[in-house]
Amino acid sequence: MRFTSIASGSSGNCTYIGSDNTHILIDAGTSKKRIEEGLRALDLSLSDINAIFVTHEHTDHIAALHTILKKYPIPIYATKGTITGIKDSDKKNEMVSSEFIPIQVDTNISIGDMFVSPMTISHDALEPCGYRVYVGDKKIGVATDLGCYTDYTVDCLSDCDALLLEANHDVRMLQTGPYPYILKSRILGDKGHLSNEKSGELLCKLLNDKLKGIFLGHLSKENNLPELAYETVRVEIEMGDNPFHGNDFPIMVAKRTELSPVLEF
Repeated sequence: MRFTSIASGSSGNCTYIGSDNTHILIDAGTSKKRIEEGLRALDLSLSDINAIFVTHEHTDHIAALHTILKKYPIPIYATKGTITGIKDSDKKNEMVSSEFIPIQVDTNISIGDMFVSPMTISHDALEPCGYRVYVGDKKIGVATDLGCYTDYTVDCLSDCDALLLEANHDVRMLQTGPYPYILKSRILGDKGHLSNEKSGELLCKLLNDKLKGIFLGHLSKENNLPELAYETVRVEIEMGDNPFHGNDFPIMVAKRTELSPVLEF
């Protein structure tokens, strides 16, 4: 099983998860060229992709969908709300004949030798979700664009072998930065984005002995720094009420415009 981020950040997101027989993308929010370059580095192409799962309809998660679907008839899985949002944003009706398959949260979808299970997240979109992906006894969690987390979030993402978790902003950088007040309020709200500190707090509740690696994703270009996200999360783990230390697990900041390190297990 392989797991990596092809692109992650406020400007575009795409995650790859694959087994020997099945290959999926979560989101296609960067350019088609960037996605193709990332897959090529994995010795794959878009023709190898069995499905694309979309978290929600915001541009940084769907930007390449219409160009991909012009050439590759890849099934697109998303909640009904997200499908509505995608179609409403498609002013030229470029994706009208594409295969959109509606899914429900907490209901498994079988793709080859994978089970993919959507989970509810709190974000200002029509029906956003994160994903759990299972292959055999392995479990990967992908959760970005959460303004807050609950016990449900912790239950969904517990016992993972690997995680991609949002660490969007440093609160002080956001508060003192150039964004207008209404945008700052949106990001800091319960339907906005997870801060570095909150990401670390959530991660403390998810650490387990089989965890092979953690990607910190969806970093804001204006309101965060990779070094700051990493160090803040590491310190939260170090200070948290758990038996683990900040250096017990590989913590990697998912790269904005290139392939991140590949976790294999």
